[in-house]
Amino acid sequence: RAGHPVWAGLGALFVVGSYALVLGLEFALLKRAHGNDPAPRATPGELLRAWWGEVRSAPKVFCWRQPFFSQRYPDSADRAASDNPSLATPNAAASQRGVVLIHGFVCNRGIWNRWLQRLQRDGVPVVAVNLEPVFGSIDDYAPHIEAAVRRIERLTGQAPVLVAHSMGGLALRGWWAQAGNEHRVHHAITIAAPHHGTWLARYAITLNGRQMRLNSHWLQALAAREPANRSAHFTCYYGHCDNIVFPPSSATLAGADNRHLIGVAHVHMADHAAPWAELQRWIAPGRAT
Repeated sequence: RAGHPVWAGLGALFVVGSYALVLGLEFALLKRAHGNDPAPRATPGELLRAWWGEVRSAPKVFCWRQPFFSQRYPDSADRAASDNPSLATPNAAASQRGVVLIHGFVCNRGIWNRWLQRLQRDGVPVVAVNLEPVFGSIDDYAPHIEAAVRRIERLTGQAPVLVAHSMGGLALRGWWAQAGNEHRVHHAITIAAPHHGTWLARYAITLNGRQMRLNSHWLQALAAREPANRSAHFTCYYGHCDNIVFPPSSATLAGADNRHLIGVAHVHMADHAAPWAELQRWIAPGRAT
């Protein structure tokens, strides 16, 4: 509008380029912090591809889906009950197992839009939570997850599959440690969850950020509250190109089905085909734990 299109273009490139540079710094840190982690080291080509994938995918999540379209796909449990009041009664949709989706740090349910669209298309009851307060304790998120699980239980009469990205995996574990009942979760799938913390959280100033420091007191207390065989109910996706949760094996659990994603960065993992395929396995009719 001021008649300086060249400066306008340079300004736009600066915004995009600065974000890409910050991501580049994260990838440099993850490479440096790998240490003696048992996960394979990422090659320069894998890191470059993961960086480019994150440059393209993360802005779609943080600048588009979450701020403007987080309510584009309402929980199908709500929609089903409003369209058909008979579904508001227990066991009305017992033929189809439901899903609870849990987002991560400074995110909202909009990160799951692609999942929500496909699950609703397939007639799968689903609830995607919003974890609040944004910078509170991870323990504060348990009531949100409890409410979501209860809605799915009431609608389907079955324990749901819980899928969590990043910090959402810790919120899931914190809720389950409080709930205590093994039978309330059919299976848990975590994607890039800092189960043992993350090196990057040493710079965190928020309460939930500090709780995600490597082997923090909060994480140790959480592990002490969990039954010894709890991790057998988890499928954990982790990656050597995760620019937020590293070293890579900090996103795994001993005794879980830990699966390594090659050349995929942190936010991009939420839309990866492998976790989606794993969910389909666990919600298939007749699938037993």
